[in-house]
Amino acid sequence: MTHEGYVDRFLQEEYQDHSALFEAQPPIVQRFLEAQADQLAAMILQRAPHARFDLPDRVVDKGGAMLPVPGPARQQTVGGWTRLLRRTSAGEVLRRHLAELAQSADPAVATSADLVRFATAMYMVHSILPAGRSVTYVPVEGEELPTLPVASDLEPESALTEATDAIAEQGDDAHGRGQFQIPFTPAARRFYLPQWVAYDDQGRLLVGTVEEAEAHVASMQHFVAVLHAAAALAPYVVADAVYQQKRYGMLGQLVNQGRALARYKTDQIVATIARRAAAQTLNRGLRLSLPYFDDQALEVKLREMQVIPAGRIMFVPALVVRAMREERAKVAQDTRLSPSTRSHLLSELAVIERAFTTPSSSSPA
Repeated sequence: MTHEGYVDRFLQEEYQDHSALFEAQPPIVQRFLEAQADQLAAMILQRAPHARFDLPDRVVDKGGAMLPVPGPARQQTVGGWTRLLRRTSAGEVLRRHLAELAQSADPAVATSADLVRFATAMYMVHSILPAGRSVTYVPVEGEELPTLPVASDLEPESALTEATDAIAEQGDDAHGRGQFQIPFTPAARRFYLPQWVAYDDQGRLLVGTVEEAEAHVASMQHFVAVLHAAAALAPYVVADAVYQQKRYGMLGQLVNQGRALARYKTDQIVATIARRAAAQTLNRGLRLSLPYFDDQALEVKLREMQVIPAGRIMFVPALVVRAMREERAKVAQDTRLSPSTRSHLLSELAVIERAFTTPSSSSPA
């Protein structure tokens, strides 16, 4: 199996059929469909309550015949107050509307609906999302999900630079206006989109603030959400090579950076506990909201736990150690979490446990 992942043969054939149908259209029809795709993609991603779009005036069917689209059927409206009342997503409403059109008795209308669906999904994947670098990820030991970027042999690290030094990279800008330079650290350059890398392989913050790191993670989540929206609209789009490359590149980066963000915040929690313990402000109980990255939901979640019951209980490090050990036992049996998420969360609990382990608390409490 390649890193692009396994694609069902049926989806592969369906993708090829739709791609061939689109390529059979005259160039002017293709441009028209792409313009409609722009509008419909905006409706989906901006969660617009409704949208209007047009079908082309003529299309080429699967048999190669040119068919005129009836004038009354060309103007289409999707959405409205009914969607808002039912709380149905814009993408689902559009998918259902196009599915109904695809069942039309008029072959020109049915073909047009299939073309609009294909063009919209492809526009979301190819035009909305930026292209990234060629990358390879490997799994953390004991896991199956590849999240660790492999350094390229073509980019040896210089003895004159540190891992956190920025290196200028040249490339073509998005509008083809010539060359530009973007500074990225060597650690960031190993990922699909270096501009959204906030932590290096040692967990060090590469941006100014944690808020910036959170914004980068949000950008990656939006990237993946666009891919999911395209696949929900036209499932066969997963067979597209660009879809596979973008999904592989961004999924590994998102999980890696999401975990790094959670680990960074865990270190901050450790420092806060130590500071408050030194100031003797933890003698009335302690609860933690431990951040961790759920690689199924693809978001940072919080694990609530009570470390020291409320009341006049004097803080001692051994209480934290015992609480972390008890929580690790619970997490190890929590089947709601994926195996890789459990491993990630267990490692964070171990970090807190080690930080407060003293000779007197090294034995099981």
